[in-house]
Amino acid sequence: MNARGATLQGDKLVLSGVAPNSILFADRPVRAAGHALTAHVLEEWSPANEDKDSFAKDPPNATVSAFSRDGSVIRDSVVVLKNPKLDGDRLTFDVQVLEGDLAGADGPASIFIDIIGRPWTPLSFAGAARRTALRGAWYRGAAAAAAYHPYGYPPYDPYHRPPCGYYPYPPCY
Repeated sequence: MNARGATLQGDKLVLSGVAPNSILFADRPVRAAGHALTAHVLEEWSPANEDKDSFAKDPPNATVSAFSRDGSVIRDSVVVLKNPKLDGDRLTFDVQVLEGDLAGADGPASIFIDIIGRPWTPLSFAGAARRTALRGAWYRGAAAAAAYHPYGYPPYDPYHRPPCGYYPYPPCY
């Protein structure tokens, strides 16, 4: 999620100027990237979400990175994100700060949600393909890969080597 600014005071994280779309990405089991409406991503914290892996039941860790307006300062904070409230372009989370702060960062900010170890969560490749396939957009053949390998995992082949040695592939080593 991207925003024009972020403040972290006590147990509240406030993002102002939140973008209406959020970027989603995964590198395992298939590299994929895409976007979904921020409002759809926030539905994963909904108490009505019955999924045992929902963010309401198991809140995710995230890194909040924010710049100063002139770009000379970058601040990071690792938090647990809970109970989002979206009001126009202002997004407020209850948080548990694990480390860091955003002091001196009054410029653009981004949140990177950590879903490692949660393979079926909504923002993992499998979960995002399952939940947002019709509401978002995926790039780089992710939809085709999901259709070919319905669970996202390619078949195991211990002797498989990626193509190399001729254009457009890299050299073989």
